[in-house]
Amino acid sequence: MEREVVLFIAASLDGFIAKEGDDLDWLHETEGEGDNGFSEMYESIDTIIMGKKTYDYVVRVTDTFPHSDRKCYVFSRFEQGSNGDVEFVNEDVIEFTKKLKQREGSKIWMVGGANLLDAFMKEKLIDEIIITITPHILGSGIPLFNAPNPELPLTLLEVKRYNQFAQMHYKVNH
Repeated sequence: MEREVVLFIAASLDGFIAKEGDDLDWLHETEGEGDNGFSEMYESIDTIIMGKKTYDYVVRVTDTFPHSDRKCYVFSRFEQGSNGDVEFVNEDVIEFTKKLKQREGSKIWMVGGANLLDAFMKEKLIDEIIITITPHILGSGIPLFNAPNPELPLTLLEVKRYNQFAQMHYKVNH
């Protein structure tokens, strides 16, 4: 059985995942509830993949890397090897992920960023989408999805409310 790739991400009501300049401060302005469903998703995965800009952001805003308890791959054109917390991957994103999906293990969390997500969408590599909508209309910024994308039929599995956040959980019908 092939492993599934999960997109767990927050977006504004108008579909942006960051303001111009990769600003994510607006996400912390909203009153949520608990960890807004993060723990439940995190328990279902054993592997994390992210782009280098996302990794750099996580390292910049945290004292210690928060995902050292999971296998974590960071796609980078320049970094190589491992630093103890993550393994840097210089090979083709799509081919690497297809091979990763064939390995034993639990689900894979595709953290972001936008370029990595765009490649995954165009290649239909996302199997579940858990999107948390924030009560913001940003007007501009980095979009959740870049057109054009293939048409993907979805099945809504669950809708949850975390105070001011609304979370929708979809299964992609490949």
